[in-house]
Amino acid sequence: MITKLLVANRGEIAARVQRTAHRLGIATVAVFSDADAGAPFVRTADEAVRLPGTAPADTYLRGDLVVAAALATGADAVHPGYGFLSENAGFARDCAAAGLTFVGPSPEAIAAMGSKVEAKALMAAAGVPVLPGVTVGPDTDLAAAGAEVGFPLLVKAAYGGGGRGMRVVHEPAGLAAAVESARREAAAAFGDGLVFLERFLVDPRHVEVQILGDAHGAVVHLFERECSIQRRYQKIVEECPSPAVTPELRAELGKAAVAAGEAIGYTGAGTVEFVLDRSGDGFFFLEVNTRLQVEHPVTELVTGLDLVEEQIRVAEGAPLGPRVRDATITGHAVEVRLYAETVTAGGDHLPATGTVARFDVGGPVRVDTGVEDGSVVSPHYDPMLAKVIAHGPDRASAARALARSLAGASLHGVATNRDLLVGILRSPAFLAGDTDTGFLTRHDPRALGAGTVADDGARHAVAAALALQAAHRRDATVLAGMPSGWRNVGGAARRVTFRRGDRETTVAYRLRRDGADLSVDGEALAAVPVSVTPDEVVLEVAGVRRTYAVHDTGTTSWVDGPDGSLALERVPRFADPNAVAHAGSLLAPMPGSVVRVLAAAGDPVTAGQPLVVLEAMKMEHTVAAPGDGVLGELRVAAGDQVDAGQVLAVVTGPEDAS
Repeated sequence: MITKLLVANRGEIAARVQRTAHRLGIATVAVFSDADAGAPFVRTADEAVRLPGTAPADTYLRGDLVVAAALATGADAVHPGYGFLSENAGFARDCAAAGLTFVGPSPEAIAAMGSKVEAKALMAAAGVPVLPGVTVGPDTDLAAAGAEVGFPLLVKAAYGGGGRGMRVVHEPAGLAAAVESARREAAAAFGDGLVFLERFLVDPRHVEVQILGDAHGAVVHLFERECSIQRRYQKIVEECPSPAVTPELRAELGKAAVAAGEAIGYTGAGTVEFVLDRSGDGFFFLEVNTRLQVEHPVTELVTGLDLVEEQIRVAEGAPLGPRVRDATITGHAVEVRLYAETVTAGGDHLPATGTVARFDVGGPVRVDTGVEDGSVVSPHYDPMLAKVIAHGPDRASAARALARSLAGASLHGVATNRDLLVGILRSPAFLAGDTDTGFLTRHDPRALGAGTVADDGARHAVAAALALQAAHRRDATVLAGMPSGWRNVGGAARRVTFRRGDRETTVAYRLRRDGADLSVDGEALAAVPVSVTPDEVVLEVAGVRRTYAVHDTGTTSWVDGPDGSLALERVPRFADPNAVAHAGSLLAPMPGSVVRVLAAAGDPVTAGQPLVVLEAMKMEHTVAAPGDGVLGELRVAAGDQVDAGQVLAVVTGPEDAS
C-alpha cells in the first residue's frame, strides 16, 4: 500500500493528483522550482521540496533531484503526471532502483513507446495500420526522404508531444528549414532533437482511446475521446464520446488499442492515438502516450471512474475491478483548455504572462487548475491556466453549459483564449459535430473569438469610467460627504480614455442629481446609471437593465457583463516620451529568450525576412522585418532574455540601403 506519494510535476496536474491521493488517505509531497514557490500545489501538498532554478532542465527534468526529494521525505511512490519525466524510461528505472513505486507503466513499456519511430514499427508488426514515415538521421538525404514519404508531410519529434517539434511541410523547398526548427524545439522541450517525417493527412479527425492495464496481464479500453480542434498541433477542445464514432467503429478502435497495450505488456493508464481519414480510408496509429493525458477528465465524467485512483490501485498490485471492466458511457463530456494568451493585430495567439488578479469560474462545471488569485504566469512553462469540463445528458447540453460558465467567468490580470473557446462551443459547425484538425483553418479564430460584446464595448467603457469615479469619491479625503459629481456651478464633462488592443475609447461624463450626461468617442449614449459603486454598475439602456461587475487592478478595469467581458487599460493623460518606439522598431511580441539572430546590423533586409527567433513556453516565434530596408540597430543577442514590447531591432527605410 502506498502511504506517501511524491508528485513529480507542477500546476494543475500536481493539484489534480494530490486531490485523489488525499481522498484515498495518502500523504503527498510536491517538488517546485523557484518560479513556482508560491503556487497553490506547493501549499496543498503535505510536504514540499525546492528544486533550485527555473528552467525545466534544471528543475522538473532533473530525475536525480526528484528521487532525492522522495527519499528525503520518506515517500514510497512517485506519480509523474504528464509532461516532464512522465515518459522517461530512465526515470522510471531510477525510481525502481531507489525502492520507489512508479505510478505508471514499466520502464520497458515506456521505452518501447518512447520513440515514436520504434513505436510505429512495433504497431505495424502487431497489425495496427500506420502511416508511412522516415527517421531523419545526420546523414539522411532529406530530398529523397521527402519524396519517399510524399508531400504534404509532417516533421515530428521522435520523443515528446503536445505539438512541440512539429512542422507541416507542403513542398520540398521548405523541408530543411522545418527539420532544423523542429529539432531545436524538440531538444529544448524533451532533451532529444531526433525527428522523423510522416505522411500528413489533410484535416483528419484526431481520436484517441483510453486504456488501462494491470500487472496481471489484463488490458481494457475505456472508449474514445475526440481531440480534433487544435491550434499549432495542441488540443484546445476535447470530448467523449466522439460525434463521428459509431458503435462499430468504437469496437474496432478499442480492439486496436487493446492490441497495442497487450503488445507491450502495458500497466496503468495510457492512451493510444489515431487519426481518422475523412476520405473514408479508415484509421491510422499515431502514438501511444504512456501516461495520463491532459484530457482524461472527459473520460472520467462519462464513466464515473477516477483514473488517478485506478493508476494508484494498479501500482499497488490490484487487478482491474468490475467498475473498470464493466464501464459504460453515460452522457457526454466536453473539455476546453483555458490558456493565458494575447491576440496580435494579425490574429496570432501568443503566450501571455503576468499576475492573475482574479480567477473565478462558476456554474455546473469541473475546473482543474493550478492558479488562483495572485498566481504568477511565468514564461518558463506551459501557459495553460485551467481545464474546464462540463458533463450533460447529450453533447449539446454539455457544450451549452460549458460555454455559459466560461462566458460568465471572472478572468482578470492576464489575457486568455476564453472568447475563442466560447465561440467554438457556440458555433453551428461545432454543434453539428463537424470537427477535424482543420476546424480553425476553415473557421477564422478571430471571428470565433470576437466575443459577444455589443456597441463596440461602449457600455463596458461607461461602466468602467463610472466605477472609477465612484472609487475616487469613496477614497476622497476632502468633502467626503458630498454627493458624487456635485458641482456648485456647471462644469466641463470629465473624460477618461481606455485602450483595448490597438484601439482607444474615450468616455465623457457629467453627473447630475437626476442622472448623467454620457458620451463615448463623442457620440451620446442614452444610458441611465441606476446604481454605481466602485465594484458594480447597473446601466439601463433603451429600457434594458444590465449589471456590470468592475474590477480595477490599478492600470486596467476588467468589466464583466451579461453581454461579454472586456479588459480596458487606462491611457495616461500625458504620454511618456521615453515609451515611444522609433519607427521601424521590431518589438518582442511576448517575453522569452532569444534563440537565434539571423542578420547583423547594417545588413539589407526585405519585407518578411526572419530576423530574430524567440522561444517562450517551449514554442518558437519568428520576428520578421516589417518592410524592405536596412537593419540599422540590433539590440539583442542569442541567449538574451526579453520582455514583451522590448525593442529587438530597428529597420530603417530602403533609402539607407545604398
